Amino acid sequence: MATSLKTSSNFCSTQQNRWMQSRDLILHSSSHSNVKQCKSKKIKRPASLCVKATSSKVELDFNDPSWKQKFQEDWEKRFNLPSITDIYDLKPRPTTFSLKKNRTRTGDENVDMWNGYVNNDDRALLKVIKYSSPTSAGAECIDPDCSWVEQWVHRAGPRKEIYYEPEEVKAAIVTCGGLCPGLNDVIRQIVFTLETYGVKNIVGIPFGYRGFFEKGLKEMPLSRRLVENINLNGGSFLGVSRGGAKTSEIVDNIQARRIDMLFVLGGNGTHAGANAIHEECRKRKLKVSVVAVPKTIDNDILLMDKTFGFDTAVEEAQRAINSAYIEARSAYHGIGLVKLMGRSSGFIAMHASLSSGQVDVCLIPEVPFTLDGELGVLGHLEHLLKTKGFCVVCVAEAAGQDLLQKSGATDASGNVILSDIGVHMQQKIKTHFKDIGVPADVKYIDPTYMVRACRANASDAILCTVLGQNAVHGAFAGFSGITSCICNTHYVYLPITEVIKAPKRVNPNSRMWHRCLTSTGQPDFH
Repeated sequence: MATSLKTSSNFCSTQQNRWMQSRDLILHSSSHSNVKQCKSKKIKRPASLCVKATSSKVELDFNDPSWKQKFQEDWEKRFNLPSITDIYDLKPRPTTFSLKKNRTRTGDENVDMWNGYVNNDDRALLKVIKYSSPTSAGAECIDPDCSWVEQWVHRAGPRKEIYYEPEEVKAAIVTCGGLCPGLNDVIRQIVFTLETYGVKNIVGIPFGYRGFFEKGLKEMPLSRRLVENINLNGGSFLGVSRGGAKTSEIVDNIQARRIDMLFVLGGNGTHAGANAIHEECRKRKLKVSVVAVPKTIDNDILLMDKTFGFDTAVEEAQRAINSAYIEARSAYHGIGLVKLMGRSSGFIAMHASLSSGQVDVCLIPEVPFTLDGELGVLGHLEHLLKTKGFCVVCVAEAAGQDLLQKSGATDASGNVILSDIGVHMQQKIKTHFKDIGVPADVKYIDPTYMVRACRANASDAILCTVLGQNAVHGAFAGFSGITSCICNTHYVYLPITEVIKAPKRVNPNSRMWHRCLTSTGQPDFH
């Protein structure tokens, strides 16, 4: 989990009105303008920002003039990419990846001067906004003064030197967790790029991590010819499953199959599993590169702009919302209710509500709400029926769980099985309007599996293509225990350990949530 900022006895207490996630640090700050004198420094600052911070490896005292240097040194250590060269004394060889053969020469062009490679020292900035105040909307601050601190991450792409002989490599691909638009696009591009390097032995592991230990599940040989058109369909060409065997058993299987590169497609839980496999391989001193590709329609993996499948899920969810709008608009006192996926975050609900422009109420797990009472959702629905005659409500599946009885059950991946907020709200709305004698025609739509079983749209297809290619480039560069992703519009590699500390969640103080509220016009419901 991300480490919270600790309050020192020499500092003022914090008001936890909102949280702001900043890499490994979470800063609890106040949106109020109250100011208190800090005991340690005779200056005025917001009371809630007189804090002392800790990161995973170093404690930061903001009164120390060298705190920025300490923060950046710690950052460099945390975001340094694990490599097989950490355990093996390997000499690199010139890469076999080149697009020069596909380029048209102009005559005087030196073919040896092709600048198509990424330097190992290339970096990309994780964040580019300099907030002048912690009270700025969506501010992500490290210290009380919101000081600018550069936070660099490793740029993704092909390197001039590689650490594997392509002819000797056996590469495996596995897709885990639930379905997601774009899985086949990533599989396809990984195979294409591996073959461009010269890899001949490429296999798919069927049905997630289960394919490593379930008897009767055999690895599937893959080639360009076999996967060429799989991107035209949704689902996973290799199949998916949740859960798996012990890490040691999976690595035993990897070792027995003589796998050199393992490409793992999945979300938070799958990334945690990939990191465990990576650590076990290092423990055994195996020359195996484990590279993950972030897959989740929930878009809830830390530090990334987005994960593949999210854009497509939002597009499909928007269609469900538009259907609910038509149903509600066409009925007398019509109420359209749509439940969307989002196990721990409300990104799909928020973005689908924004894109459709038809939603009157958007409910997400990050923002508490009540159904009953003067400030409740039901009272607002009454107001909407009186003023416009109909309304549309969009709710994320994890929203309002505090209003429901918890089952306590978990799925094969260890995720808590959520109570059904959609059905609960449908019943509450019907009962409420019946009790007050107002007719209401409720239409409930749950497109849960429809939004994830479809083919990737154009935006996701491009993202999948680049992430898949970069995963292969990262493996040949010798990296392991990394994920191929997009941060601040640039394609980068991140250590898996930094993205699995906690799920990414919607910041209720972010501009995007504010934009959603502006679009819906909804009040606070608590």
